[in-house]
Amino acid sequence: MFRTALRNVLAHKARLLMTVLAVMLGVAFVSGTLVFTNTLSNALQNSTAKGYDQVDVAVRPNYQESKGDKVGKNPELTQALLDQSAKVDGAASAVGVVGGFTALADKDGKLIGGGFQSQGGNYWGDKDPRYPIEDGVAPHGENQVAIDSETAKRAGYKVGDTIRISVDGPVLTPTVTGVFTTDDGNVAAGGSLALFDTATAQTLFGKPGTYDEIDVKAAAGTSQTALKAALDKALPMNLVETTTGQRLADDQAEVIASSMSGLKQGLLVFAGIALFVGTFIIANTFTMLVAQRTKELALLRAVGASRRQVTRSVLVEAFVVGTVAGVAGLVAGIGIGAGLRSLMGVLGATVPDGPLIISGGTVATALAVGILITMLAAWLPGRRAAKIPPVAAMSSVHAQATTKSLVLRNTLGALFAGAGVAVVLAATSMEGSDGQAPMGIGAVLLIIGVFILTPLLSRPLIAAAAPVLRIFGTAGKLARQNSVRNPRRTAATASALMIGLTLITGMTVMAGSLQKSIDKMASSSIRADYVVSMANGNELSPDVAKELTRVDDVTDVSPMRNSPSRVDGTTEYLTGVNGTSFGKLTDLKVDSGTFEVGGTQVVVDSDRAKEQGWKAGSRFTVAYEDGKKQRLTVAGIYEGNEFFSGILLDNATLTPHLTDTADMMVMVKTADGASSATKDKLEKALGSNPAIQVQSKQDLSDDIAQMFTLILNMVYGLLAMAVIVAVLGVINTLAMSVFERSQEIGMLRAIGLDRKGIKRMVRLESLVISLFGGVLGIGLGVFFGWAAGELLGTRMATYELVLPWGRMGLFLLGAAAVGVLAALWPARRAAKLNMLTAIKSE
Repeated sequence: MFRTALRNVLAHKARLLMTVLAVMLGVAFVSGTLVFTNTLSNALQNSTAKGYDQVDVAVRPNYQESKGDKVGKNPELTQALLDQSAKVDGAASAVGVVGGFTALADKDGKLIGGGFQSQGGNYWGDKDPRYPIEDGVAPHGENQVAIDSETAKRAGYKVGDTIRISVDGPVLTPTVTGVFTTDDGNVAAGGSLALFDTATAQTLFGKPGTYDEIDVKAAAGTSQTALKAALDKALPMNLVETTTGQRLADDQAEVIASSMSGLKQGLLVFAGIALFVGTFIIANTFTMLVAQRTKELALLRAVGASRRQVTRSVLVEAFVVGTVAGVAGLVAGIGIGAGLRSLMGVLGATVPDGPLIISGGTVATALAVGILITMLAAWLPGRRAAKIPPVAAMSSVHAQATTKSLVLRNTLGALFAGAGVAVVLAATSMEGSDGQAPMGIGAVLLIIGVFILTPLLSRPLIAAAAPVLRIFGTAGKLARQNSVRNPRRTAATASALMIGLTLITGMTVMAGSLQKSIDKMASSSIRADYVVSMANGNELSPDVAKELTRVDDVTDVSPMRNSPSRVDGTTEYLTGVNGTSFGKLTDLKVDSGTFEVGGTQVVVDSDRAKEQGWKAGSRFTVAYEDGKKQRLTVAGIYEGNEFFSGILLDNATLTPHLTDTADMMVMVKTADGASSATKDKLEKALGSNPAIQVQSKQDLSDDIAQMFTLILNMVYGLLAMAVIVAVLGVINTLAMSVFERSQEIGMLRAIGLDRKGIKRMVRLESLVISLFGGVLGIGLGVFFGWAAGELLGTRMATYELVLPWGRMGLFLLGAAAVGVLAALWPARRAAKLNMLTAIKSE
């Protein structure tokens, strides 16, 4: 039986080619994901580990948790603690570290390093062992800075140049005195690093006389563990905590691995979708191959082969196909992994140097996935073939499915679909995250149910296309009949396309609805003409708001600043605003009371008020972060949203209690409203700072739209693999169907249907099947998009369903294009058949 199986594989090489390609693409996606993420993770971990070469033990503040009315905070690392650390037995030296976000502008005034990777810090003395000077000297004084060599190379800076820098808002223009080399992971990943002398860095980052961390270097012969133990004895452990450099490197490696795990899982989900779609092709292929070989299999049974042996022979064929596809997919995946790494470099995302990682786990996974998916998909056709009695198979009386099997299938499909719809509808009435798991389960049940019912659905839906197909005469009529002749085959072919379009349509509906809802929220709750914030989301210097008040035509300004506090033993975040201007800059709906912010009068969002049992006129005691207490009165309760929520009070009340004054953003209203000229004026007033963004409501909306568009394009790109696999499925089904119907096609040619008619018949059949899958996919996608939106609506009052009719029309046209393109080769092959040879074929 093993030799028979191998001969069957070799005899049907062309027919199995599409199956091999489908499995290969899925395996390539899986193995490419594993190679890419493992390579990236290894390069980042190695780069990060180098950054800890000069750290044997790190001393950090020991965070004091909130207790009672006391707000938790980090103790300060003072110069005294630094001196004490340097004198501990086994310590060779100690370095004080201070740093934070530092935006560097290139010579065109644009931000270097992508915002979040733009960092600054202090250069220790004249010769910091962490940062060897490559050119120039160490920085001294507030007007000097040293930059990393990669940034200098990318931006074209050299020693003596003046550079534009921003830490928290205002622009600085120090001179570059030195260029240094570094193993810093952010720099290796494409970021930038600017270093000032220690005193300047402490002032710029709001930590005068203190440090973020103290790095201690061990003396020769002293281990990291021994140095840590000595520091633990010498330092006040209620204020500080110590960690070895090796532990820091290991922790960072875990963080990188965790972040890569999220990326890996996301990509593997789409690879799984492609493989799932591929199973339809495999099952279809083996079903048709088995159907074409029923007499052969019956003869094997007649000469003594058991049912188990027949099933095993089909599974051996699947094993061979899966192995070939797995090996080919692994090779292609290695190429994809290397290509993705190179693509990141082309797109400007610098990746640290390192080898391409092809682990044993990646090889095993690729082969296992290829073989198991193929064998599982082929098992049912093999089992079905083994059940056919030899005499029935030789007489071909087995060809039609029994009424009992059809009733069972349709009943099972209806139960699955009904249960899926019921669970999804139940999930839409749940609150937020509580409904996510039920909705996912319901979606899976519904998709399974629709797949099982697809043969039943194919007849009425394809029949609806009959009036259009009549336009094409005999070819159109034959195409419709061929489409419904074998409903199971049609269903399996259409379902592959249905899965991809369901996901694409659902994501498009959700993205469009969310975009509309956020636009509505911004327009209904913000009256300000502009919102000013840091490009990377960091806090702004309070000097920014002061500069904006000096600009002509600016009528109202309100900086917004956050501060932790304690209310009734729990942590509550207070948001400070300009009480006299905030009402003019926002349009929040007030449920009760008045929207008056000033003195001890505050306003609270409805969710927070409900949690605390507050209403208009309620009074409560707040303990600020400096430990002082004050009685506040709830003047009003408003409806919160993603932009504004929590307890709002006047900055004049909050600011005296802040240890570090900084703003999240600044809202600005002008006399002439939003215009390009006004925006330019505001930007110039802030020094044309690349780190600060001045955005109108339209800019905010465009940013959000750009984010959704980027995510959607990524999803489209990742789902493209599943669509490609579905196209292969249509090609494979048509090609094998043409072979199966060779005699019939020969007869059609003999009675007068020309080659053009044969081509048209096959193309129309493909078009009908593809459109059938497209209609089902778009319908399910709209339903899932609506259901997910209902769940989101429990958290977003402005949520509104938006159906992207234009895009859905394009998706349907895309499905039609898939049908036309997929039919090109099978139609041509059918038209080239010799009619006499075809008539004589079995």
